[in-house]
Amino acid sequence: MLEKKTKAKVEGRVKVTQIKSTIGRKPDQHATLIGLGLRGIRTERILEDTPSVRGMINKVKHLLDVEVV
Repeated sequence: MLEKKTKAKVEGRVKVTQIKSTIGRKPDQHATLIGLGLRGIRTERILEDTPSVRGMINKVKHLLDVEVV
């Protein structure tokens, strides 16, 4: 019998702060920041620490400062 694969849940929250501008960046990076709720330099968001959020953070990690809350 095959077992169902379950996605590992990562508990907690992360605080992301945009530290660099999106000027001159690829459109998908700009869209990723908007998806994270960041619209300009020094904007902060506290987000659930999920695999999808971690993937978005990884895509634009050079524009962000990330802290575990």
